[in-house]
Amino acid sequence: MIYRGVNAMIESFNGLYKWELIYPQGPWAGLEDVEFATLEYVDWFNHRRRHGEILDGRRRFTTPAAHEAEFYSQTAPATPAAAQ
Repeated sequence: MIYRGVNAMIESFNGLYKWELIYPQGPWAGLEDVEFATLEYVDWFNHRRRHGEILDGRRRFTTPAAHEAEFYSQTAPATPAAAQ
């Protein structure tokens, strides 16, 4: 099943999120504090945290947002559908 791999990835991120944010900065005053901290964490995770990726036998570090932007800059846009 495809969902098994997705669930493992989600569980892995959830554990990382708890280890890097929830446990070190707790105890929390309330749900709003956790929500705001989570927004900051996701922004940091996607735009400033360096992630490793293996490309052609070499290791390169980049952020998820930069990797996604590079991927989409290399793909050609689809041609728009025309009405008949």
